Amino acid sequence: MDVALLLASFAVILCGALLFTNAVEWIGHRLKLGEGAVGSLLAAVGTAMPETLIAIVALLGTAEGGDQVAIGAIVGAPFLLATLAMGLVGLFAYLYRERREQGLELKAHKPTLERDLLFFLSFFALSLALAWGAPAPLRIGVGVLVLLAYPFYIRRTLLGAGQVQGEETLNPLVFERRPERRKDPGLALCVVQLLVGLGAMVGGAHLFVEELLKIADSLGVEAVVLALILAPLATELPEKVNSFFWVREGKDSLALGNITGAMVFQSTIPVGIGLIFTSWELSANAVISMALGLAGGLLAYEALHRRGRFELPAVIGWFSLYAAFILIIVLGA
Repeated sequence: MDVALLLASFAVILCGALLFTNAVEWIGHRLKLGEGAVGSLLAAVGTAMPETLIAIVALLGTAEGGDQVAIGAIVGAPFLLATLAMGLVGLFAYLYRERREQGLELKAHKPTLERDLLFFLSFFALSLALAWGAPAPLRIGVGVLVLLAYPFYIRRTLLGAGQVQGEETLNPLVFERRPERRKDPGLALCVVQLLVGLGAMVGGAHLFVEELLKIADSLGVEAVVLALILAPLATELPEKVNSFFWVREGKDSLALGNITGAMVFQSTIPVGIGLIFTSWELSANAVISMALGLAGGLLAYEALHRRGRFELPAVIGWFSLYAAFILIIVLGA
């Protein structure tokens, strides 16, 4: 029964994220935001929201082990994005290189890509540096700084976001059932869909935390291990399907912004919450996942920003980093 409820919570979270992401992209189009902002802010926040909600719900709950689920969700998502998600996008670019007009060359808004990766590397590394029991005043002070960094990032992204997203990249609004308006939905209906999606994600996150703790207890497995692997796979990777389709079509700004923007969000807002409201004493598995995530981010900076192209060695590197962590978990079980 616990497994069935866990799967049900996955479904609720993902359905909510689908509604939320679809609505927020239409809102961005209506507000005439550039592709950089739509990919790195609107789409990225929509896809990152379930992980953040899992962490917040776990922290607010009273169940034993909630802190460990929160920390696992906080550090697991950036790790998955910087390794497996990057690898899959690179693989799709490589497989569809003949279909893409630019081949393996990167056709993206370079300033946004550079800003995203530098923000992620800086703040994720800073949070890792505090993983060994930093004094509370220092930990909380850094947590506040990390939280304040995200509004600064938003401002910088909005000021240099590139061209407005083309309507052809958007799926019809789910809540708009009138055929003649599906490609021209009203802003109010977009907002309603966004709120419904957010509500579904909150409810699904609450159920996920409760069932995850029950299953971890019954299996005798650390809750943080399950949270590091299951939570990101369930809530982050499925929503990155947009990125796979976009990169196949040569829309690299949207494809990569959806991932790198989520990396920035996950390394600031959830990390800041974790630094302020937990002891931030990370397990060995959590530390390893963060270190491998930073390695994936550095590889992305080298391959995508400096070289400006998708390369097979980089794809292999991203997959290898993710596989290394799974191997460490299995051998240490």
